[in-house]
Amino acid sequence: QVQLVESGGGLVQAGGSLRLSCAASGRTFGSYPMGWFRQAPGKEREFVAGISASGGGTAYVDSVKGRFTISRDNAKNTVYLQMNSLKPEDTAVYYCAADYLARSAYWGQGTQVTVSS
Repeated sequence: QVQLVESGGGLVQAGGSLRLSCAASGRTFGSYPMGWFRQAPGKEREFVAGISASGGGTAYVDSVKGRFTISRDNAKNTVYLQMNSLKPEDTAVYYCAADYLARSAYWGQGTQVTVSS
């Protein structure tokens, strides 16, 4: 069982930056690939970024490549999403997920990111 708590969301102007954090409980954090997803109003949840268990591999949706960076600190049981050059279309609730490729992924409660134009 893994519990996830996201933080770092907020209101930012277009072009600004935010850093999201996702703190995980449990001893198995380091064995899970981790992912960030987002859901905008009226839209389906979409994959944003993922990172392998070791941190050696990452993946991003095309719309955030070059602007967002996912990283993890397994000693702190935490995964991060650094978001730069934010756009209004990045506005959404952002969720982190442990073992995100599995059907039984663990999900956090989400954190709101709002980008004003």
